[in-house]
Amino acid sequence: MSTDQAKEISASGDGGPPARAKPSVGEVDVGDATTRYLLYGLLPSWFVPGVADWVMHRRTRIEETAGTKESLILPHCLKGVGGAPTLMMAEVGLPIALTLRYEVNPLLLSVQLGGAAVHEATALWDVRTAVESEREVKPVEQHIHSFLESLPFAALASLMCLHADQVKSLLRGGRGDPDAWRLVPRRRPLSRGYLAGIAAAIGTCVLLPYGEELLRCVRTGRRNRKNDKNARSDAARWSPARSGKGR
Repeated sequence: MSTDQAKEISASGDGGPPARAKPSVGEVDVGDATTRYLLYGLLPSWFVPGVADWVMHRRTRIEETAGTKESLILPHCLKGVGGAPTLMMAEVGLPIALTLRYEVNPLLLSVQLGGAAVHEATALWDVRTAVESEREVKPVEQHIHSFLESLPFAALASLMCLHADQVKSLLRGGRGDPDAWRLVPRRRPLSRGYLAGIAAAIGTCVLLPYGEELLRCVRTGRRNRKNDKNARSDAARWSPARSGKGR
């Protein structure tokens, strides 16, 4: 990514503040640096605790304890309870996808704020589900969760600093901005290579491991239900025989 493209990405759009003066030799453009941090630092690093969390789930045999219910909550989560798309992944995935394709404006900020709030509420639900089950949630896993919970807020805070004028527009309800409440495609789209890399990372670090986890949970759940059904059938068959012996 060139410096000019990074500046364009961090620009707020039509009607925003005047363009920043080109930094002199030795100076660092804060907007440019923050944009690079978001695109090449924070977003890619998000996959690390996600994979680490999957490893902890596997080590504590989630399929034998909390089972499908917890697996479905998380992207830790690709599917919602009852078959909806996974809750927490959808809560952060949708805002990220929109941010990568569209200009930041009051509509997009509202989606991001709403997604972050719901993600935090779901994280609390997830921890409670794990604690109430027989699965041991070790301190290491709790620390991993702290990264998964805090990274959305770090990303959102950085983005709001980059687009302070859009934050002000949001607080005014978007008055005076005809594009405030509609999706506006990026004037300078991110490269196809970058988007393909992010998509590949999602497939490798999220869809693949958590899909495998969900499959394990479903298979174990079916096996346990079958065993329970057989056990009840055997108990019902032997009960009349025992009653006859008693007489």
